[in-house]
Amino acid sequence: MQLKHEETTGGVAPVVETSTVSSGFEKTVPLSSISGPTYVTSQLLVQQAAYKLSDKIFSFSPETFDLDAAVKDWSQAQEKNIHGETTTVVPLQTRAGAGTFALGYIFSKDFDLSKRRIPQTLLAPSLSLRHLRAALDQLSLLYGVSSPFVAHVAAADYSNSDGLITEYESALQLAEDLGLGLVSTSSAQEVQHMALFATLLASLLPTLHVYDGLRTARETLRVVDALSESSIAEVYKCISQEAGALNKRLDTAGKVVELLRLFNSQLGTSYAPFEYHGHEAAETVLVVFGSAEAQLAKQVVDTLAAQGQKVGALNVRIYRPFIEEAFLEALPDSVRQIAVLGQVRDASAVEDASVQSALYSDVLTAVTFADRWSQEPAVVDFKYPASAVHTPSSIATVLSKITSKDDHAEVSLTLSSLEQAQQYIFWDVDNSEAVASASVLGRLLSRESFNNISVHETYNSLIQGGVVRTEIRSSEKPVDAPFAVEEADVVFVGEEKLLKEVAIVKSVKAGGKLAVRLPNFKAEEIEKRIPASVRKEIQEKSLQLFALDSSFSPALENRAQLLAELAFLQVARPDLEAEKLVKLGGLSGDQVTLVEVADALAQALHKVEVPATWAEEDAAAISLVEELKPTSFVAFDKREAESALQVSTWQEIAKGLAFQEAYSLKTELRPDLTVKTHTIHVKENRRLTPLTYDRNIFHIEFDLGTSGLTYNIGEALGIHADNDPKQVQDFIEWYGLNGDDLVQVPSRENPAVFETRTIYQSLLQNIDILGKPPKRFFESLAEFATDEAEKKKIEFLGSKEGAEEFKKLSEVDTATYVDVFQTFKSAHPSFPDLVRIVSPLKRREYSIASAQAVTPTSVALMIVVVDWVDSQGRTRQGQATRYLSGLKPGTPVIASVKPSVMKLPPKDTAPLIMAGLGTGLAPFRAFVQYRAMQKAQGKEIGSILLYLGSRHRREEYLYGEEWEAYMDAGVLTLLGAAFSRDQPEKIYIQDRMRQTMSDIVKAYIEEEGSFYLCGPTWPVPDVTAVLEEAIATEAKQSGRKVDPRKEIERLKEDGRYVLEVY
Repeated sequence: MQLKHEETTGGVAPVVETSTVSSGFEKTVPLSSISGPTYVTSQLLVQQAAYKLSDKIFSFSPETFDLDAAVKDWSQAQEKNIHGETTTVVPLQTRAGAGTFALGYIFSKDFDLSKRRIPQTLLAPSLSLRHLRAALDQLSLLYGVSSPFVAHVAAADYSNSDGLITEYESALQLAEDLGLGLVSTSSAQEVQHMALFATLLASLLPTLHVYDGLRTARETLRVVDALSESSIAEVYKCISQEAGALNKRLDTAGKVVELLRLFNSQLGTSYAPFEYHGHEAAETVLVVFGSAEAQLAKQVVDTLAAQGQKVGALNVRIYRPFIEEAFLEALPDSVRQIAVLGQVRDASAVEDASVQSALYSDVLTAVTFADRWSQEPAVVDFKYPASAVHTPSSIATVLSKITSKDDHAEVSLTLSSLEQAQQYIFWDVDNSEAVASASVLGRLLSRESFNNISVHETYNSLIQGGVVRTEIRSSEKPVDAPFAVEEADVVFVGEEKLLKEVAIVKSVKAGGKLAVRLPNFKAEEIEKRIPASVRKEIQEKSLQLFALDSSFSPALENRAQLLAELAFLQVARPDLEAEKLVKLGGLSGDQVTLVEVADALAQALHKVEVPATWAEEDAAAISLVEELKPTSFVAFDKREAESALQVSTWQEIAKGLAFQEAYSLKTELRPDLTVKTHTIHVKENRRLTPLTYDRNIFHIEFDLGTSGLTYNIGEALGIHADNDPKQVQDFIEWYGLNGDDLVQVPSRENPAVFETRTIYQSLLQNIDILGKPPKRFFESLAEFATDEAEKKKIEFLGSKEGAEEFKKLSEVDTATYVDVFQTFKSAHPSFPDLVRIVSPLKRREYSIASAQAVTPTSVALMIVVVDWVDSQGRTRQGQATRYLSGLKPGTPVIASVKPSVMKLPPKDTAPLIMAGLGTGLAPFRAFVQYRAMQKAQGKEIGSILLYLGSRHRREEYLYGEEWEAYMDAGVLTLLGAAFSRDQPEKIYIQDRMRQTMSDIVKAYIEEEGSFYLCGPTWPVPDVTAVLEEAIATEAKQSGRKVDPRKEIERLKEDGRYVLEVY
């Protein structure tokens, strides 16, 4: 039985790290600073208008959406709205019925009637509208006695297959069903105006203001004429007064038209319910709704019209009320075909002929009942799913399909406005030290007065654990480009692994530049680090390739972000010298550091030669992600929260058992552990080497009994060994602990699961107190040192500068955690802190030396005791081998099974070539046992070649009698024993293999056998060389041309070259 707290029974889910206000280049923006030409996001401008005009703001903002981040800051800072009050922000949960909270406030009998004409505002993504439907329905019915109500809706939803999507359909459908007003924003330049207009329109009917929540809302760019606080107040008050005098006989549509006229007159703008662009005599008109859709359609039809094509686009700015007269008036007389670019939920709705887009129904009705044309224009519904991402080419393709009647027409179009722009893309993993480089560079470039900069980030948490793509556009003239950069002048890749997963080079324009961060860069290894398909594309597109060696100097390792920034500027803007950068400001680091890193850049940044042969490479086709789908608005914080540990007495635990509900405790047999453990008992423990020999190699066999433990040939047995009881007790007494106190510690089977144990038990079985501490331990221990000299020494050991001394302490002195605590006595963490900073005791795994089919009730291991004399003359032993060597028959042991690469070939007749050094023979004993059993059963088995290596035949001929018996029985075909120190010249395992080359050629090459090596790593190159010789020998004999190295690689993939080395 085990006692545990419910909240600590499993792993902690990663916490999403929320960003600060999405407000341009600054983390937080004072309300008063928004004015005139300024770098902001649309999302910030919407919040500014909402805050200044509202009594209360009700927000449905999922954690990372940040739709209310700025208004919360302003409210907390007691900023005043135009009514002289602090606007209250009320966060609501995204669930059904939550909207009734706002209704309760608006229609409360205690509502301050002096605020009845002050707008109430909602900030929400479109994914929340389904939960608000009932509340908005009630509000619409009671609107005659309600405060003005406006909802600023960021069109953003989440799809399981496509991640974050721009979703308008729910807003259009809701406005139609409930009779709400609906206004659309098409760009960041007008979002503030439309937020203000929608709030004014709320005096007539409850209104939704919709804008793109993915791109338009979050792209940082320069807004030329942002309204200040005072301007918003002046415009709102002036128009509100004039709106009160509107003709009462006008219907709602007439009042909307009049209100828009007043708005245009006040601001000097020319907004209309429907806005036409394109050819004066257009025959085909595309009707669009949405931010990116409107901007792209306008620019595409203007481009095509300039080429003589009779096409146009009609942007729906006010969808509800749908003013048919204004719609028909906006269309050119020449129109013959009207195509509605209408959004539907998903691809299945696109294919379903019975599904119509919401916009199509209104357009069809208006055209059908109009008497304007002698021949009525055809109206078609060109549906697209909410997951679709529009580009100039996709809009041009839609128009081409409509005009040519060719469903397969594909058009590539580049906007002329982008021809004078510089476009850059940054790729990196989202936890990179340099991930913020792109934003810093955007801020820097924005300080050039002649520049118009836009910056947009896309996060995907499914690739490489989290990827961010940041785009920067730089131009002298403002550019509205609400789509991803397709032809970048420079692409910077911060993580080379991304080249193997994402089609990065596709987005570099021909003749452009590609810079890749390649730590430890060597020119001769470039082809190993960049995939062949990528190299081929680099050559075909005539790209310039640059490699950034961020590990060129240890001094640069802490300056990764600044180095990336300077490297990018060196590639993209070599005209910006260090002195000018200092003057502009904005880069990471102070002036001195900036100059130092700039000086080092010459040796860290390399231009790589792109040979013509790259274009001829036979690149294997690899599947790359063509389009990065956004799955989040921020990076995920991958750190897991640490559980707080407490030392308790048995009396406190007794209270928990008696009053389990009050103490949130429960009892279980065991939590669901990731490692399945079994209790087995020692059956035999015998030494294989003489007592007088300096190496203790022993055979230990366990009785499985009723434990249920099963294992396959070649697998490993995990032994959950205890620390030395005497050393543990000595430490408890020296450290001043009470061994009987209870504490929660990570389970040794699964560190994510906590179990309650005594301090003595935890040090004996859970905490690696007698193990060697890693470098990070010293970083954590330093904070507990009260002696300044000891603190500096500990910090030094944990630093890069102390690497040599740490290496000596770990490898020469072989210091344990206990040694370190006894050396630095002032560093005395509490026991819960000690548990936190000392590594958990891990199981040790050993290759199984038996086959369960042969010995069904037992499992055997062959182990060598690890012992040595440290620098102080003390004899030390390995924790697990000391534990196992001293076990007596009958002793219970906790064990688990681990899968291994050591597996027999599928065919019994496939030859086995096995090479084992010392205790590396263990799995081969199991192999031979099993083959011997098969032979005894009358089955045909393949030849078995066993090569073994050790020092002396007399002392270390491990299982020698068994091998010779197998030879006599015809199970073993060849036994090649190499005893390195029994003769003047040293003979190793590879020598025995070379002496029997013909046998290896026959078994391995001709009969397609499998080779296995188990033991230390040092013989791997020599043994592999023998196999390569065998391959070359056979190839020469058969007259074939074979590259032995490539053949070894092929054999690895086929499972015929297997290594288990340590």
